[in-house]
Amino acid sequence: EVFMDELRKSGDSVGARVSVVATGCPPGWGEPVFDRLDAEIAHGLMSINAVKGVEIGSGFDCVAALGTEFRDEITPEGFLSNHAGGVLGGISSGQDIVAHIALKPTSSIRLAGQSVDISGASAEVITTGRHDPCVGIRATPIAEAMLALTLIDHALRHRGQCGGGVCATPVIPAQVQPA
Repeated sequence: EVFMDELRKSGDSVGARVSVVATGCPPGWGEPVFDRLDAEIAHGLMSINAVKGVEIGSGFDCVAALGTEFRDEITPEGFLSNHAGGVLGGISSGQDIVAHIALKPTSSIRLAGQSVDISGASAEVITTGRHDPCVGIRATPIAEAMLALTLIDHALRHRGQCGGGVCATPVIPAQVQPA
């Protein structure tokens, strides 16, 4: 809170990393090529204003890992890890679906910045009025909703393609009301 108050007073802004998780998603949603579940989650999350990056599961950490460390091994008791974020080969694995988004700092801030005018000459831009020092706070419920919409879309597709199957609705923990 103190950091955000100081940032707001200074007129600057900061980016954010937001994580969203859906539990209870059954295995089998998605497709291996064009309608990959992870690709559609990324597509939905990237459509949110200010989002500049999406990770599914451990995401970019995979570049520093060995295959023996990163693979999600399975035993009769279940998976030993969830580096893939609940999606293997474009299809849900039955594990928690985990995604992270990177949000850019707001560019419309009170501090002066350089630009050009209509004739191409150098100009100074100053934004007046209220601005958010960090859009991550506002983006969190939007990201949760986008993940939920993407998953329910895949639930309906799965039901239509497989017929008669049980359709389970995943739980996004922030939406769970205390008992």
